[in-house]
Amino acid sequence: MDTLASSSFTGSSNKHDLGILLQRGFFVLGLFYIPVAVLWAFSEPVFLFLGQDPQLSHDSARFLTCLIPGGLGYIYFEVMKKYLQAQGMFLHGIHLGTRTNHDHCIGIMRAGTYVLLIILPLNVGLNFLFCYTFEIGLLGAPLATGLCYWLSFALLVLYARFINGSECWGGWSCEAFQNLHTFARLALLGVVHVGTEWWAFEIVALAAGRLGTVSLAAQSVIMTADQVLNTIPFGIGVATSGRVGSLLGKRDDTGAARAAHISAVLSMVLGGVVLAVLIGTRDQFAKIFNDDSSVVSLTAEVLPYVALFQIADGLNGSCGGSLRGMGRQHVGALVNLVSYYCGALPLGIWLAFHGWGLKGLWVGQCIALYLVGVFEWIIVARSRWDTEVQKAFQRMDVHETLEDGI
Repeated sequence: MDTLASSSFTGSSNKHDLGILLQRGFFVLGLFYIPVAVLWAFSEPVFLFLGQDPQLSHDSARFLTCLIPGGLGYIYFEVMKKYLQAQGMFLHGIHLGTRTNHDHCIGIMRAGTYVLLIILPLNVGLNFLFCYTFEIGLLGAPLATGLCYWLSFALLVLYARFINGSECWGGWSCEAFQNLHTFARLALLGVVHVGTEWWAFEIVALAAGRLGTVSLAAQSVIMTADQVLNTIPFGIGVATSGRVGSLLGKRDDTGAARAAHISAVLSMVLGGVVLAVLIGTRDQFAKIFNDDSSVVSLTAEVLPYVALFQIADGLNGSCGGSLRGMGRQHVGALVNLVSYYCGALPLGIWLAFHGWGLKGLWVGQCIALYLVGVFEWIIVARSRWDTEVQKAFQRMDVHETLEDGI
């Protein structure tokens, strides 16, 4: 959806093509969810295989099984959000025109945020109600959360239907089942692109568990903080993919190149701000989560490495968004695989168990992120944007050719 939706909205002569993509997203990602649901349903032996506590494995498997119906609602919410963002990106960046258009743009881009602000307190209340008032216990949490996922999706549908976003919906169509290969290939490569980095951090977490309880506690503090801070480059990446895709669909190769470079610079500036904050608070930072002196001390020792890669993480997020907007997820996936798994991650694990401890793991992550960030920036900078425009139109399900629109 990052690749196809925004370019289709600006490049296609038929505005209903975006609605076709929405339907295709529902279908393809629904199919992708089947193996996930099967894995969740039979996750207990997987947890046991990974050496987890038997009771913990049993309870986790029950939790995931109850979350299966709700997980599909979350997927549909994300697809619907991309459908709306593709329309808002065009209005905001290319065709503001009047104050009314500007207000519509801001609303449609923020629709997902508005929905989540409504759902957040409702989610808290339903979790308390299901777990304690109805005395369902542990399983009340996935039931309440799953219900909130479906409510989030329903609210976005209502927003599109009655407020803004319905013009691209042309009704249900059999065209949604055409060209599934292109959509599924981009989606699968997107999974690998994003997943290879996420999995590397999970491997680091598993390795930290073998370094002792203090290291594991410090790792928990650092990972929690990093997940919160990662929303900054992630948000820039989402905006970049939509912006680049919209401009490619408008055949504005110069504007697409400019947007990619501006987002890269912005991400590094914000990464520098985060770096300064983390360095300045490293001696006290862990006290937000844990008051154990040994955990606070170890966190302060490791945090400079975490701070150092914030610039690279920002560059990774923005350039990754550019690559998704261009439909080059395979490039980002390859860079991640080589940088993390063929060098930096093995090095970090080796350092961790040869005297460096938790620092060694994060030194490896720092090296990997700089490799990924620099390589992706070089790839984006050296891209032939006029060729990317042609590729964007080749991916579209439109009957007109590129020359027809020139």
